Amino acid sequence: MTRLSLANLPEIAGKAGVPTYERRDLSPGILHFGVGNFHRAHQATYLDRLFSAGRDHDFAIVGAGVMPGDAAMREALEGQDWLTTVVEQSADVSRAHVTGAMIDFAPVADAPAILRRLADPAIRIVSLTVTEGGYFIDSSGVFDSAHPAIVADGANPAAPKTVFGLIAAGLAARRAAGMAPFTVMSCDNIPHNGKVARNAVVGTAALSDPALADWIKGEVVFPNGMVDRITPATGERERGLAKSAFGIDDAWPVFCEDFTQWVLEDTFPTGRPALEEVGVEFVDDVSPYEAMKIRILNGGHAVIAYPAGLIGITYVHEAMAEPLIAAFLRKIHADEIIPVVPPVPNTDLATYAKEIERRFANPKIGDTVRRLCLDGSNRQPKFIVPSIADRLKTGASITGLALESALWCRYCAGISEEGKIIEPNDPNWDRLKPLAEEARENPDAWLGMGDIYGDVGTAPQMRAAFAKSLAMVWKDGTETTLRRYLDGTL
Repeated sequence: MTRLSLANLPEIAGKAGVPTYERRDLSPGILHFGVGNFHRAHQATYLDRLFSAGRDHDFAIVGAGVMPGDAAMREALEGQDWLTTVVEQSADVSRAHVTGAMIDFAPVADAPAILRRLADPAIRIVSLTVTEGGYFIDSSGVFDSAHPAIVADGANPAAPKTVFGLIAAGLAARRAAGMAPFTVMSCDNIPHNGKVARNAVVGTAALSDPALADWIKGEVVFPNGMVDRITPATGERERGLAKSAFGIDDAWPVFCEDFTQWVLEDTFPTGRPALEEVGVEFVDDVSPYEAMKIRILNGGHAVIAYPAGLIGITYVHEAMAEPLIAAFLRKIHADEIIPVVPPVPNTDLATYAKEIERRFANPKIGDTVRRLCLDGSNRQPKFIVPSIADRLKTGASITGLALESALWCRYCAGISEEGKIIEPNDPNWDRLKPLAEEARENPDAWLGMGDIYGDVGTAPQMRAAFAKSLAMVWKDGTETTLRRYLDGTL
């Protein structure tokens, strides 16, 4: 067993891939907020490949974070010289590679330390993966400037505590010093994530300095991007596999699928790494790619998650091995989701959906149904509700999508069909559970969540379809309801 560290890389090289560049040759160019598994499996991995190709060593990553969980990640990575073991897995093959694109990590929630980094002219890109729920937005994508955390940053802009307050303060320091602003690059699964990040930074700045907000609007670039790689959480299972399969003692290894995709708008006025050399696609407009991924993949995750969670399935690949769930996904993709996804350059959407099914069925990933069920109150408005809204505009059927929403509601009632307690699995669980219970008799109580459903929740077609599906799920169970949807009798 070899402990992961710079000193032990020569020994690890016999067990896994290792960086072919010298760490001392790297210098910081990117500050990244939210150093989680996805970031380390995605952005950090692309940069590691680029550095190994001998390119752009002045774009190494410095980590940053403001959440309590970030401190545990920082401690784990510091103990292994900021290195990460990334294990890429297809159904047949697993390959491990140690990545070294991160060279430092600012003290968590230490505003002065983070602001010093943001004011460093070497930092030309500030990137972030703070999850769908981390942008302080409602179901229509509007930034919530009245959120207590944002209000607090507005009242004390010199000592911010949110990511967006820190970014605004960092930009203020650069403006005051006559420096060019950094580019802000969101790497989260949100439609128009650059625009959403821009609204959050501008909205936070406007609370204390409207002139700064105007300057950010005119001078700072927020490219939109689409990111994709299925990356489960790390637990003792993954730590054990890193040891048993590869002989590497890594405090926080990352296991992910072998598939990866990154599409970015090419707007980086202060420079960027040549990521196109390692597979990143730069485009003028990322919108079609965003819609494809968010609605087909992320929406597809929601489609399989709640029925699986209700009937007691643990892993995603097990859900895909259940014929009813796999058929539910296939039918809802073909009949209701794909028809309202805009065309994507050089992409056949049916083929893309079939590839999604293959990826979901990968038994090596060990992705859990519970992870897919997490945070529905933030994910449903982005991944499912837009498809419903588009279909309602033309009067098209929403039977399957309304059923998905009913299954989410039934899941939030907090008890599986086996009678087991479903532990809280949403930041808003205390709100969702009583509404889900009330909806059993009054379905409109659930659809009345305007921040989630917006106008969709009041549409007669949605109200009728949702009520019918929810009543059937409660009375006859998930499996019977799925059969009726599949045979056209729902």
